[in-house]
Amino acid sequence: MTKISPAEQASIEALEKLRNCINKHQSFRLEAGAGAGKTYSLIESIKYLISNRADEFLGNRQQIACITYTNVAKDEIKDRTDHHPVIFADTIHTFCWNILQHYQVKLREYLPKLGEKWLQRIDEAGGVTDQVVKYELGFPAINEYEINLHHDDVITLMAHILAYPKFQKLLKSKFPIVFIDEYQDTDIKLAESIVSNLINNDSGVVIGLFGDHWQKIYGSSACGLISSDKGKIVEIGKKANFRSDKNIVSCLNRMRPDLPQAESEPDSEGVIKVFHSNDWVGVRRDGSGGGHWKGDLPEDSVREHVEKTKKLMRRDGWDLSPDKTKILFLTNNLIASEQNFKNLSDCFRYTDDYLKKNDKYIQFFLDVIEPTALAYEQKLYGELLQIKKKNHPQLKCQADKTELINNLGKVMHARANSTIGDLLDLLMRTKVPRLSSKVEEAETRYKELTLKSNDELEESELRFVDKLSKLRAVKYLEVVNLSEYIDSKTPFSTKHGVKGAEFDNVLVVCGRGWNQYNWNQMLEWMDGNYPKDKQGTFERNRNLFYVSCSRSKHNLSLLFTQELSAKSIEVLERIFGKNNVLGDPIGA
Repeated sequence: MTKISPAEQASIEALEKLRNCINKHQSFRLEAGAGAGKTYSLIESIKYLISNRADEFLGNRQQIACITYTNVAKDEIKDRTDHHPVIFADTIHTFCWNILQHYQVKLREYLPKLGEKWLQRIDEAGGVTDQVVKYELGFPAINEYEINLHHDDVITLMAHILAYPKFQKLLKSKFPIVFIDEYQDTDIKLAESIVSNLINNDSGVVIGLFGDHWQKIYGSSACGLISSDKGKIVEIGKKANFRSDKNIVSCLNRMRPDLPQAESEPDSEGVIKVFHSNDWVGVRRDGSGGGHWKGDLPEDSVREHVEKTKKLMRRDGWDLSPDKTKILFLTNNLIASEQNFKNLSDCFRYTDDYLKKNDKYIQFFLDVIEPTALAYEQKLYGELLQIKKKNHPQLKCQADKTELINNLGKVMHARANSTIGDLLDLLMRTKVPRLSSKVEEAETRYKELTLKSNDELEESELRFVDKLSKLRAVKYLEVVNLSEYIDSKTPFSTKHGVKGAEFDNVLVVCGRGWNQYNWNQMLEWMDGNYPKDKQGTFERNRNLFYVSCSRSKHNLSLLFTQELSAKSIEVLERIFGKNNVLGDPIGA
């Protein structure tokens, strides 16, 4: 008889508990830590339902809903369940709209409660009458014939309408079982509504939550842990780790003792090395120009420490090629130089403007231009035609299609050879792809202001022109480099960019530079001794640290360029082992 690994045994036990909940029509939450095989448990649960109840559901014209937060996850679920017709796998927005679209009266009634912007739109359009409410492109608008919802509006409306008993019955009649993948990323208000209106009140809809609240690292609107104050959610911990070697799993268990994991390979070892810069002699950053840099090394010294750490990794036999090693930075200015988008990053005061696409130009480039370029390069003409349809509903003849391809060819040439300003000027003329309304408004204003002399401009107008002129002068290739960096196509990444990924070797560089993260403070609070009003701050830092440390399969190195307290060093020694905390790499 083949001996199974500790991780496999833990996985079997978790799956039995999941099936037991399904059989008893109980809502549940599978808490699957990093490397536990959460997706495997989700797919196996779906397959169990298919084998036992597919005929029943199809006969009743019902489906099992599986909600995801990315198209990649949606496609993976469909592929791994052979596109079975009983499975409805799609993104949260598509799922919500699939049901909401049938409640036109309620949607129109609630529309004014969506906020000031909608009140203004309604007033300008002459009010809400009997327009058809739609959700297609995600651009909010209203006229005398139709109302188009924004992406966020769909989630807000779903959270509201779930409170209606008739809506709950409709949901149950279509989707008696709803699985939510990466449940911790669910919008807070929607999560609260699901618990209150579907779980706690015994609606008859079985809710299955798959995820890990310690891996909630995206934004303040995500819910994190979902629980029921009435005990209506069965909690199942998947105590397995199929990713990391035994020593790394042991570190994760010391970091998270309430969800201990069993390793897949009991004889594996794994290498862990922790470096810090406390012995560095010099003047650290004092926080001038932004307190979020306080206590960190100067940029040149950060680079020196990183390079020495990489040298030590190579000496120990680490393969630093991008497919083997991931270098996780938080010092984004250093990455900007490494990845050749420094001129672009210098256009913004805050890193979130370009890393989280808070800036309207960056959002348009990364959400529209780059996906368009990818589709063009891969000759995915069906997707390219959708771009045309979003701007002009009908492609009347072959000439329209030819014009589309020709215009996109011009975009590709400008993307590779021109400045951001040149590309924007081209798009203003061809409108393929069409600029977002915010970018188009800014470009129109910029053109108008540049026709005036500086003496005619107000101070705010001068600042606007100077900022936009600087951005427009940057080579567009720097946007391409930024896109590749965010999409993790390089050996470098912010810690946010690697959730769900795994690598043979990982180097985590813990520095300052982001006002939401302070690693010394986080380590000091690791024993739970954080101020009551700072729980959210601690969990944000802890979760990102946990996600970063859990990416490695075999070798893990950490480098702290931020100065650490004696207490923080003690915590590092407790988690990673005293012999593995090696001090400054420069002297090694």
